[in-house]
Parts: sequence; C-alpha cells; structure tokens
Amino acid sequence: MKEPNTKRILFVGYNFSPELTGIGKYSGEMMHWLAEKGHECTVLTSYPYYPYWKIQEPYRKNRFWYKKEVTHFESGGKLKVIRCPMYVPNKPSGAKRMLLDTSFSLSAFLVGIPLLFTKKYSKIITVAPSFQFGLLGVFYKKIKGAMHIHHIQDMQIEAAQDLGMIKSPKLLKALYEIEKYIYRNTDMISSISDGMIERIERKAQKPISFFPNWTETKNFYPIEDTSKIKEEFGFKSTDYIVLYSGGIGEKQGLDAILTSAKNLASHHQLQFIICGTGPYKEVLKEKAESLNLNNVHFTPLQPKECFNKFLNIADLHLVIQKEKASDLVMPSKLTTILAVGGLSLITANPNSSLHRVVSKHGMGILVAPENQEALDTGILIGLGELDNQDIKRAARTYAEQFLAIDTVMNNFNKKITA
Repeated sequence: MKEPNTKRILFVGYNFSPELTGIGKYSGEMMHWLAEKGHECTVLTSYPYYPYWKIQEPYRKNRFWYKKEVTHFESGGKLKVIRCPMYVPNKPSGAKRMLLDTSFSLSAFLVGIPLLFTKKYSKIITVAPSFQFGLLGVFYKKIKGAMHIHHIQDMQIEAAQDLGMIKSPKLLKALYEIEKYIYRNTDMISSISDGMIERIERKAQKPISFFPNWTETKNFYPIEDTSKIKEEFGFKSTDYIVLYSGGIGEKQGLDAILTSAKNLASHHQLQFIICGTGPYKEVLKEKAESLNLNNVHFTPLQPKECFNKFLNIADLHLVIQKEKASDLVMPSKLTTILAVGGLSLITANPNSSLHRVVSKHGMGILVAPENQEALDTGILIGLGELDNQDIKRAARTYAEQFLAIDTVMNNFNKKITA
C-alpha cells in the first residue's frame, strides 16, 4: 500500500546504480529509497562506466542504444530506469568531458520527448555534474509545470576553470551564463556542503538547501580486532596500513602518496594501499615502479560485501585533494570512513567548510593541502603512540547522528512532497 503524498518523480543524471563509488552510488540509493517509499520514479541515466571510464559488463552489448529496467516495490512504488547511450572517453580531458556531457544531454532529451505526452511527473530532479542537465529540468518544468530540483554534487565549471581544464574566457563566460539561467528557472537548488552552498548562493541569489551525501551506518561499522582481517588481505597483523580508497584522477593530487611512501620508507611497518580505478591509475603505478616502492600496493575496487572489512584494515585513511578543489568538492569517500570509525588524515584549507566541520567535531587529523611535509608529518602523527580513539569515536558518532541515509532522505522527502 502506498504511503500518503507519493509523487511521480523524473530523475536525470548519467551516474547511477550499479556504480559503487561517487555520484552514481548516491543517485542510485536516493531513487531506490524514494521508490521504496511508494513514489513512482523514472530515471534517465547512462550505462555504468565510472570510475573505469568504460561501459561495464553486462551492459556493454547494449551501449549503443536504449535499455529499460523496471522494479516494483511492496510499497506500491516503482522504479523505471531508462539507460541512454553516450560517448565515454577512455582518457577523459576537458574537451572530451564536455562531449560526454553533451552526448548524454542529447540522448536523454530524445528519449524524454515522449514523456511530455504521458501523465505528468510532478517533480523532476537533475544532478550536476553535468550542470547542463539542469537545462533538461528547466525545459520539462516550463512545458509540464513540474517542480524542478537541481542537486549539485560538484561545482563543475569552477573545478574545470581552477584545474586548467577550460582556459577560454569566452567559453567560461558562456557556461556561467547558462548556469545562471538554470538557477533563475529552478524551484529548489541543493548541495552537499556548507562551503559549496555559500558559493552557489552568491551566484544564484537565492537560498540553497543542504542535502549531504549519506552513509550506510548499518552496513559500514567499526570492527574492534583487525589483526586477522589484515592477514586475510595479505598483510601482517603488525603492519600499519595507510589507505587511499576512491577515484584515481589528477584532481586528487595522489602523487603525494608515493612521495610519502618514499620519504617514510625507513618505517618498515608502514604499508600504503591505493584502492580504486581511474584515468590516472596507470600513471601512478608506473611512477611507483620507477621509484622502487615496495611499500605501495595497488588494489582494484572491492566488492560491496567485503568493503566494510577492507576499510577496517586501515589504521589511517587518506582524504587528499588539491588546494584549489578543497572547497568545491565534499569528498564522498569520507562519509563511509566516518561510518567505520576510521582515523582520517584530511587535506583541507583552514577556511574551507570541510576543515570547519572536521575541526568542530574532532573527527580527523587536518593538514594543509599540497604540502608534502605536512602530509608526511600527519602520517607520522597517525603512526605515533598518541591515543586516537577519541577521534575514531567522534567519527562514528557524527556518521550516526548526521549521515545515516534514513535521516538525510527523510528530510529531503519532506521538502519535495510538501
């Protein structure tokens, strides 16, 4: 039986389940949660490609055309996923990412035209990146009178500008003008961190809702004795494991991990793990080999069923970003680290929202971004004999109080069904 105030909801975004990391994880969980609550949800998305930058099996055979998947829930809710073809570059660059975004926008627009002649969706949710998906939301809103919710996971234009991916002043001006148009014609804009909200509010000239990335506190939790688990993953129980787990791209500044591994090689119990995939992984592996780093290990993304164990083998988790990106992107990997009560070493500017929230709740070790000496010192602080149990407890407490999926999604559900 459906719950009261259920809606017909249309979602547009190219990252979605079964992607295990990044935006796709949150978009997938959000729409499944809404469907379980009785909403009738339709999703326009692509085939899973992130973070591999290659369409994954068993979807590859369908990647040149559309594919429909339908799931029904006991609540009476329904989730219809329409997968759209798009261009996926093996080695993404600024120009290639723009082509990726545009190809999906066109593909989703074409499959969305018939939806204009069906029963109205009362809500349309678009997720940035890409920011241009907001145009699809505005278009549907103007034609059908739906409420448009534009959720910003990443300030894409600023990131591309700051990281030098787009350098043309004329192109940047045009992109910002399109973004302003979306903001003016959107009913509700939301984002994932205080810092991002402040920056968006200055541009949009309207209030922005806080809609943070959540974590599954039931599936991710602390394990007290990790010595046997370390051995399961091929390490010694006495090893001190420093883990980076997430997307491997240039914006993270992960070369610094290799430098730390070299600088701290005399600490023989230190073992570094870089887990994940991405366009920069092969470059890092080649650099590690050229430096003869025997204390650096590369592992693929771990299956969800053993990911909690894997995260618990880490004595220290690295949350690394370049300085210019430190207040534009709230690291999604951090939420799961907090859930397992992990000790985090986080690079963040003192005036960033990330620095403020970590400092306020005492749930991590903070160091300056793009500062090798600070990173090395932070790792040694984690390795030291100081008792870090208070930080670990604070991390888990914060996850339980503020980041549990039901807490976050209930607040969002109230806003879109009011």
